[in-house]
Amino acid sequence: MDERQLRVLREVGELGSVTAAAEALLVTPSAISQQLRLLQRSMPVPLTERDGRRVVLTPAGRALAGAAADVESALARARHVVDDFVEQPDGEVSVAAFHSAAATFFPRLLSIAPKVSLHDEDVPQDEFPALTREYDVVLAHRLDHAARWPRTVAVTPLLHEPLDVAVPVDHPLAAKRSLTPRDVAHEPWITVHDGFPLMATIEAIGAAANHRLELVHRVNEFTVVAELVAAGAGLALMPRWTAQRHPAVALRPLRDVHTRRHIDALYRPERAARQAVRTVLDELRHATAAVRN
Repeated sequence: MDERQLRVLREVGELGSVTAAAEALLVTPSAISQQLRLLQRSMPVPLTERDGRRVVLTPAGRALAGAAADVESALARARHVVDDFVEQPDGEVSVAAFHSAAATFFPRLLSIAPKVSLHDEDVPQDEFPALTREYDVVLAHRLDHAARWPRTVAVTPLLHEPLDVAVPVDHPLAAKRSLTPRDVAHEPWITVHDGFPLMATIEAIGAAANHRLELVHRVNEFTVVAELVAAGAGLALMPRWTAQRHPAVALRPLRDVHTRRHIDALYRPERAARQAVRTVLDELRHATAAVRN
């Protein structure tokens, strides 16, 4: 049985006929009869009987119709609870982000009305959408030429961020205003682990220079990468806006290779029905202007 069938039974019992119930519910008499038949299949005893040309409820039917009123009241209370939850402006919102996005956006979320629960999740690109099962909002990144996010998640674009080459400030390459793949191909490199978005750009640099890059260190955390670059351990790709600046590291744009990444907020579409989640998304959009400065 379902709510609609119980409602039909209740109306037939109160109004005394299928026709009157159909008029009250703005459906056809045949639709009322169909719902009664479906309900009857789930019951071991008759719920209706003929009284001349009328259809009336049996004692079992009257008992079930009385219980239907309680069911409708309980469902109405449940809807009100859900409505209150959806419209609650300060409900808790869980937000996950990869490290550089977390360092950039998390502090800005601490001052808004919803209570935020913050989590770091540094995963390969294809694993970000699955995180939306666990968190209300997931900050994810993908390269320009990478596959778009699947349709199972909603997307709020935040940043289209350049990736620059990080070099020590006293390195000869730091004197150049921009660099080419040939400029950097014979240097040792510090890069991320396989499967993470930046690896595709590293491979593109080698392909453009027709030289296999020497990958000497694998580190995903950009603050650690900056320290290694400053110490002369190698060059690295670093985001222009979301990585913390290091006084001993210079960032130089790279020409002739696509070196930008998208930073997006991913979420299940139904999560955005909550006012608190929409407030977090609005704050993330507002924060992007300050991040680019």
